[in-house]
Amino acid sequence: MDGFPLLKEDYKSPIQYYSIEKPDIESGSTYYFQTGSGLRYQVTFGKKKNNYLNNIVNFSVLSDDYEDEYSETNRGELYQIICTMIEVVRIYHENHPYSASYEFAGEFKDMRDEKEESIRTRLYYRVAARVVNPAFWDLSLDGNKVQITRKHI
Repeated sequence: MDGFPLLKEDYKSPIQYYSIEKPDIESGSTYYFQTGSGLRYQVTFGKKKNNYLNNIVNFSVLSDDYEDEYSETNRGELYQIICTMIEVVRIYHENHPYSASYEFAGEFKDMRDEKEESIRTRLYYRVAARVVNPAFWDLSLDGNKVQITRKHI
């Protein structure tokens, strides 16, 4: 997709990401991957009600070991998981080149976190700031959400 590349032209994953299970249909919206420790993750792209080109990215762990799909796993795989997530979003955008926005929200790890944005959301924002192409996309924090919005060029 040459028109509005989501990632910076020189972006290359600094570490090997996990193998990604793509949807059977290229335009599908659910991806999976499994970490080295055996945790299975699901990444789903939902459409916002007000505009079909606006996406909500939902990321969750699928495991009987955790009672909550948003659990903190702490298995030392954070950076590989993040690189895998970036690759999933890149693949999705390649198959949905007219997408106008992506939204992420991180769950709060701890009720003692008194800031408006969760630690996870702040991490997502820092990572997005390093990889998103600023020539075509705006990046912002809106409460506990990271918003990546295509510029009107």
